[in-house]
Amino acid sequence: MPQESDREIVNLLEIRDHYPKYVVTLDELASGNINGVKIVHMADFLLSSDY
Repeated sequence: MPQESDREIVNLLEIRDHYPKYVVTLDELASGNINGVKIVHMADFLLSSDY
């Protein structure tokens, strides 16, 4: 995800609940955790039993 692309993150942070929040992306280099929102590659998301 580009550094300036906060559109997905900001919208998820506005939701005030205790459920995990994910941004699923096709960018293989994008991953991590931004203020509790996990950024995950689509293949990892689909193949993992954790999600």
